[in-house]
Amino acid sequence: MSAIKFGTDGWRAIIARDFTFANCRIVAQAIASYINGQNLGKKGLVIGYDNRFLSEEFAADCARVIAGNGIKVHLFKKASPTPQTAFAIRARDTAGAIMITASHNPPEYQGIKFIPWYAGPALPEVTDVIEEALERVTATGKVYELDLAEASRLHLYEEIDLEKEYSAALLTLINPDYIRKNPPKVVIDPMFGAGIGFLERILGELGCEIRSINSYRDPLFGGSLPEPTESVLQDLKRTVLTYNADIGLAMDGDADRFGVIDRDGSFVSANRFMSLLLHHLLTVHKFRGPVCRSLATTHMLDRIARKNGIETIETPVGFKYIGAALRDNSCIMGGEESGGVSIIGHVPEKDGILACLLAVEMIAYSGKTLAGLEEDLAAKYGPVISQRLDIRVKAEDWPDINDRMREYSPIQLGGIRVEALDRREGLKILLEDESWALIRVSGTEPLFRVYVEACSEKQMAGIQKEVIEALGLG
Repeated sequence: MSAIKFGTDGWRAIIARDFTFANCRIVAQAIASYINGQNLGKKGLVIGYDNRFLSEEFAADCARVIAGNGIKVHLFKKASPTPQTAFAIRARDTAGAIMITASHNPPEYQGIKFIPWYAGPALPEVTDVIEEALERVTATGKVYELDLAEASRLHLYEEIDLEKEYSAALLTLINPDYIRKNPPKVVIDPMFGAGIGFLERILGELGCEIRSINSYRDPLFGGSLPEPTESVLQDLKRTVLTYNADIGLAMDGDADRFGVIDRDGSFVSANRFMSLLLHHLLTVHKFRGPVCRSLATTHMLDRIARKNGIETIETPVGFKYIGAALRDNSCIMGGEESGGVSIIGHVPEKDGILACLLAVEMIAYSGKTLAGLEEDLAAKYGPVISQRLDIRVKAEDWPDINDRMREYSPIQLGGIRVEALDRREGLKILLEDESWALIRVSGTEPLFRVYVEACSEKQMAGIQKEVIEALGLG
């Protein structure tokens, strides 16, 4: 059981090999022990699940264990996006939620997230205690279960559907009138996941012309990944161009991450989108307060914040840290380059559905494409280009690469002087012209990630080449 570890966003493993019904029940028992140990058992627990293989069966097994520990279960009737599951914690005032999902991982994976009472990702001080409970449960073998019919009779089980309440809450975070007055033509790709139907209903009611693709359950995700990255969203790109749509919107398997395709079929990265969003929130919504980002996320947010007299808070990688900053610092926005964002007034959990609604609001309000908005942004704040490379290396090469990272202290990169080195999480190299590079090990996959941000494509490519060669990643 020591193999079960809660990484940057919960425990994920391959179905049948490690993610079994027995292990699922053990994790549920550990979560129940944590809740009762915090004297929160009377508040109950939400259970949500995505569209993956056996998700509803794993959720039902968790429900039997949670009810068996005397904790009332609020189980979603159908697949629920992670952000809606987090929203349900507040709506039902529970001790937290279990979410059965492996998010954007390949179809053979399944996972469990625990979302605490504050409706954001669990921090290490929570998951460490759950992992300690896992060891005790494994040692004793004691897992308490209760048949759901009996749990219902004892008022320890109910099925819930909060789509209307969640959708209504989302509408309070945008200005629906902007969309009603100038409704764009939208293509939606929920990637066979838990987000199916949400954007279609909300935007349809606001007057948008909608087309949907990949909007039915497929546990194999069409033979691809449920990850809204440029390489995966080719279907969405073609559909946007075919139907002359104004924008294409995508969400990952549990709808907490987003992807955006502009009118011309170009992919809009999360870094670029969040820069546009922060400017929009400051100038149109008139929000004031700090912005938070992970250390792997664009520093364009810093430029925008600085020019508008607000603070930027940098966090470690993982939305759990951004969620904490949103809660503790009243940040107006928090985001990470992998496609997670939330704003003030919402749950401190990333929400791909909300991000997509805000994207539609931006183009409806401005009457411009996202590329047009980017031109305005670059004119005001200066040009920035960023990219992440994911590099797989042989297991036997890892020690040498880690040694080289520890010793690597360049004086300059891409011909620009190095201003500072940050080794808190991998190696981040800050240059005097505000360009930077970050090299770190992935928290969810066996690979190195190389992030580079620069003022031009040529400079970025030069920095990438230097770093990869110096560390032997090529």
